Amino acid sequence: MWRGDQNVASYIARVVQDGAVTDIETTRRHDGSRDDISGAVDGSLRQDVSYLGSLLGRVLRESGGDELFHAVEDVRAAVIAAYEGADGASLDDAQRLVDALDQGLAEQVARAFTCYFHLSNLAEEHHRVRVLRSRGSEASAAGDSVSATLRQLTDEVGADEASKRLDALRFHPVLTAHPTEARRRAVASSIRRISDLMIDRDRLENDVAVAEAERRLLEEVDTLWRTSPIRTTRPTPLDEVRTAMSIFDQTLFEIVPQVYRLLDDRLLGDAAGREPAVAPAFMRLGTWIGGDRDGNPHVTAEVTRAAADIAAEHVLLGLHRATTRIGGTLTLDEAETPASSELVALAEAQRAMDADVASRIGVRSPHELHRRVLMFVAARIDATRREGAPLAYGHPDELLADLRVVQQSLRAAGAHRSANGDLQGLVWQVETFGFHLAELEVRQHSQVHRTALDELRAADPVAGGEQPAGGDAGSDTAPPARGEMTDEVLAVFRTIADLQKRYGVRAASRYIVSFTQSSADLANVYELAERAMGDEPAPVLDVIPLFETFADLEASTRILDEALRTEAVQRRLAATGRRLEVMLGYSDSSKDVGPVSATFALYSAQARIADWAAENDIELTLFHGRGGALGRGGGPANEAVLAQPPASVDGRFKITEQGEVIFAQYGNKTIAARHVEQMAAATLLASSPSNERANATAAARFAEVASTMDVASREAFFGLVKADGFASWFAAVTPMEEVGLLALGSRPARRGLSVESLEDLRAIPWVFAWTQARINLAGWYGLGSALEAVGDLDLLREAYATWPLFSAMIKNVEMSLAKTDEHIAREYLALADRDDLAGRVLDEMARTRKWVLAVSGHGEVLDGRPVLSRAVRLRSPYVDALSLLQLRALRAIRVAGGGDPADADHRLLLLSVNGIAAGLQNTG
Repeated sequence: MWRGDQNVASYIARVVQDGAVTDIETTRRHDGSRDDISGAVDGSLRQDVSYLGSLLGRVLRESGGDELFHAVEDVRAAVIAAYEGADGASLDDAQRLVDALDQGLAEQVARAFTCYFHLSNLAEEHHRVRVLRSRGSEASAAGDSVSATLRQLTDEVGADEASKRLDALRFHPVLTAHPTEARRRAVASSIRRISDLMIDRDRLENDVAVAEAERRLLEEVDTLWRTSPIRTTRPTPLDEVRTAMSIFDQTLFEIVPQVYRLLDDRLLGDAAGREPAVAPAFMRLGTWIGGDRDGNPHVTAEVTRAAADIAAEHVLLGLHRATTRIGGTLTLDEAETPASSELVALAEAQRAMDADVASRIGVRSPHELHRRVLMFVAARIDATRREGAPLAYGHPDELLADLRVVQQSLRAAGAHRSANGDLQGLVWQVETFGFHLAELEVRQHSQVHRTALDELRAADPVAGGEQPAGGDAGSDTAPPARGEMTDEVLAVFRTIADLQKRYGVRAASRYIVSFTQSSADLANVYELAERAMGDEPAPVLDVIPLFETFADLEASTRILDEALRTEAVQRRLAATGRRLEVMLGYSDSSKDVGPVSATFALYSAQARIADWAAENDIELTLFHGRGGALGRGGGPANEAVLAQPPASVDGRFKITEQGEVIFAQYGNKTIAARHVEQMAAATLLASSPSNERANATAAARFAEVASTMDVASREAFFGLVKADGFASWFAAVTPMEEVGLLALGSRPARRGLSVESLEDLRAIPWVFAWTQARINLAGWYGLGSALEAVGDLDLLREAYATWPLFSAMIKNVEMSLAKTDEHIAREYLALADRDDLAGRVLDEMARTRKWVLAVSGHGEVLDGRPVLSRAVRLRSPYVDALSLLQLRALRAIRVAGGGDPADADHRLLLLSVNGIAAGLQNTG
């Protein structure tokens, strides 16, 4: 429902009529890349990179003397010469120089280049923020803002329908603990402090202050240099929860109401502040951190409970601080701002709850009833942190009701700006975050449920329960005895029930079933919940199927059809107004059949599921399990939204935000606000008639192209990964095994099997390893063969110009190719004696590059994005330095037959892994 008394449709109509929303650019900024933000490499960015580099140089001299400084400079000069010479001889010279460094100096050189990348990344982020701030109000009216999108939507569907769509808008990012953030938290914190000092430096005007700022910057750069980039132990799940809380505390809690306010100001124009807010709280935050137990034995029911409690503590503290601050400024005398009868009644109810607290507040504000009531509300929020406290709120809706009584009283007294200002921001925060902050989602593998249910049914059969949970009635194998895992599964459901009582149903109602392969996999969860609770009511659950593999994507609608006929699913649909979520896994499907075939399989599955939902009167939300890397569904997320099949978005977009992506998108307030607005705008625009019509027309027009590409790309991919000995070769030519030593996250890199079982290798190390080897195979392999199989260049160029899905694929592969290096790749491929497999990779790389350039019309990759192209070219030789150090370490480890993971060669390798991840700005 709209907040306030007036219809937003009238505001949208007026804004459009007055031309208040204007396009700043002739092209929409739905790319999300950094060059599109800056437009040109600004002199200030060059100055920042140069300045921070000079500070690092001073620190290196102070720390390691001339020997270290000159070693870094010599390596830098050698790799630049090799990069510009583009011949094997120059690269051999650089490798010999790197190999000649003694072990300690080699490690210091690796750390120096890594520090340089951290500082360069910081400078780029700082510049991006500077550009966004310099735009000011222009950014809020840009082509990919929510307000500009509303203008287009209103032109297409009318103001009334546009207002309904805005009211129903949902952008739902879900933070996950997937181990793709290579930086230690200590390193990230050091970088953030340097960033803050750079922001302060921009504002300084006198020499004394500038000198002091430089002293502090040198101190922090020295700290960064001396901080080990390698984790010595794996983080626990609760460590990961606390890391995510830093994002909430530092950015999300503050920027979410700012984004809503920006939209509200554009909609209301001069009436902003005088009139009630019309912008809805369209964002919901989810989290898997502390809830995702698939393959992670460290995530227990106890951990899940603690994760929810930590999140609740943070949001309640934030709400308490905000309410106290706003209450403290609400010094409106009752004579000028009389209280409404509803406010008087609320104050009396508060006194009845606790006369002592009400009296203490009243002594300080005897004639300021609005202030007294809000300060009592703050006391109740504080009490809510303590379970069972007499003053505690039972549900966020109770808090919202109190805040709205204060708002309505202020409006009735004419204090519109007090009602619609910071107090409205607080209302938005409660609507968005509740008492739980993020909706904690539990995920578990379907096989775990089958095993647990088989054990329970064997011990306590129910009607029809003698059949094994997997649906195999013909099995005569005796079920295993009940084990600890089953007890843990049951404990999770009891924990969910407790969390819902404590923080509300929204706090923990979603339960995701990994590797959903039948409708029984969904029904099993409901039965387990009933069994766990005994005579107590089962928790409210939305059981979400996760279709991950290619085969499961193909079977998705059949499984959903079967699920629709199960009693538990029917009951839940009736209770929710026939709302249903379906999750799609991008990582495993790409590893199954290659990136090209997976892209088309996911698109086709989404289209079929959307059609199925429409036929069955289901309000569908598709949940996109995308990673940050291109091999795991990565790429500009707002472009991906616009490339979805018709009717598959419908104003709702839910997506995982993983690892390094969390900090890249949400670590800075200005960038986080921009990202949220871009995603919300894309979600609105995706369901516009023009966008759906364009996608539908293009999908039909190029169906045969897609089919041909699908077959050819899969054949090429299978020809590589199904070759004899591929798994062991993959482990030999990449640092795949060593990636597991990095302690990136609490979850293991493999599901308990050896490298010989590639199918069970997690997608993250699969992508990470190819990235480290500068091959990026997971992002592009098979596309060259696919485009060559089509052969019609004019037709492919037409698809590139008119089909968003195809265009996004080509652009993403172009970026992936830009981060590959054929000469470095050859060195990695030479680590194993399989010229046949190495030849396949290099041939497909050349084929893909040739066809991508032909289709895009570019002379070189990224020609269409010149600033990004220049940035990649400038970075590449420095990444080469770290690659050569990594190759040195890998060769030594291979010669030693693996060796001790604690030895110097492994340490150098891990240092290089961190540095390459920083240089390429992505991991898995």
